Amino acid sequence: MNIIVTGGAGFIGGNFIHYYLKAHPDDRVVCIDKLTYAGNLSTLAPVMNNPRFRFVKLDICDRNGVFNLFEEEKPDVVINFAAESHVDRSIENPGIFLQTNIIGTSNMMDACRTFGNVRYHQVSTDEVYGDLPLDRLDLFFTEETPIHTSSPYSSSKAGADLLVLAYHRTYDLPVTISRCSNNYGPYHFPEKLIPLMITNCLNDRPLPVYGEGLNVRDWLYVEDHCKAIDLIFHKGRIGEVYNVGGHNEMKNIDIVKLIIKELGKDESLITYVTDRKGHDLRYAIDPTKIHNELGWLPETMFADGIKKTIKWYLDNKSWWEEIISGEYQNYYERMYKI
Repeated sequence: MNIIVTGGAGFIGGNFIHYYLKAHPDDRVVCIDKLTYAGNLSTLAPVMNNPRFRFVKLDICDRNGVFNLFEEEKPDVVINFAAESHVDRSIENPGIFLQTNIIGTSNMMDACRTFGNVRYHQVSTDEVYGDLPLDRLDLFFTEETPIHTSSPYSSSKAGADLLVLAYHRTYDLPVTISRCSNNYGPYHFPEKLIPLMITNCLNDRPLPVYGEGLNVRDWLYVEDHCKAIDLIFHKGRIGEVYNVGGHNEMKNIDIVKLIIKELGKDESLITYVTDRKGHDLRYAIDPTKIHNELGWLPETMFADGIKKTIKWYLDNKSWWEEIISGEYQNYYERMYKI
């Protein structure tokens, strides 16, 4: 198969490309990425010379560019990872999120319709469901949970999901959607919680924690997520949504303290900062559907995954040091005011 992966220079997309090329030696992957602040070509350095891989610098909002690529490549499958994804940035500038996450998604699906009704998979997020109360640990997000968004980011992803399902119903486009919990692992951009805490710890910098750090997230090791997406677009039922969760719920502050302990640092580095506007309390996914239909379960326990992740950041300092020395530093100081 010839597969187009959008946003492949980002965190989850990049990990998916590494995984997929190893898992499917007869398939070819074409990666398109705009290379925004979160897109990093060095993430793809290990596969750049692979004859079954091609990188194209392209914005999914560039409709003509997308259509020209489809005409040239004639893909069998499109997997759309491309998205503006950081909640804080969406609060600061919502418009960019609407453009990429909604208009970009429609461009990709229109190209799929035009060039042979190409199989399309949308990578979404559990954030479209809003949040759950901290005192109701019996509640989980299922695929039937109503959409109830909290931020411009999650609203833009929910809008894209609804558009994907509408294209299936209206145009019979063969689509699936996956909604995942928080991912962690190699190549994670260091504005997100886990890589931010690791890199700051290594540099003995303050560890900014929103509010009291009591918000709960369900953590999924990125390779487990990649395996789930692989299963969904090969074997999932067309027109369906699949929740992908890690069964690893943890409070933010507990993760921060765990990282401090693993790196032999002191908890005095923790700095509590003003809470995020509209901060979701708890995310928790019920992945029963994907388990029952496709046999998927997360394989990586958080205790193991966090150690592998920390080791990767220790072994790949050049990757993240290059990032935090640039534009990101200005953004970081503006957001946390420390």
